[in-house]
Amino acid sequence: MKLVDDKGNIIADKLEMKDSFLGRLTGLLSRSGLKDGEGIILNPCTQIHTFFMRFNIDVIFISKDFKVIAVKEDIPPWRLSPLYLKAKYTVEVNGRYLKGRIKEGQSVRFEGLI
Repeated sequence: MKLVDDKGNIIADKLEMKDSFLGRLTGLLSRSGLKDGEGIILNPCTQIHTFFMRFNIDVIFISKDFKVIAVKEDIPPWRLSPLYLKAKYTVEVNGRYLKGRIKEGQSVRFEGLI
């Protein structure tokens, strides 16, 4: 699955959907890192944690109408994000990958979302 911005730019191209309770709970915990463009989509998700993680992540909080609510870059392990009640999807990718390429308020879409 891919995350694409409102200009057609691919933000991440190797995303896996985690939409079960166990999938969201474990998230990236079993991973030792991510390649550029790789990551997960948590659905539903209004807040993330990086407890027990082994690497930094970038996080995008997205509303049900596919607007970017917040972007948090380079979150280290052992942190808790703010709670975003309007978020439906949360995308987690490798830390320092986004580098300002996506902003709050932008529209996005998932290609390959069923």
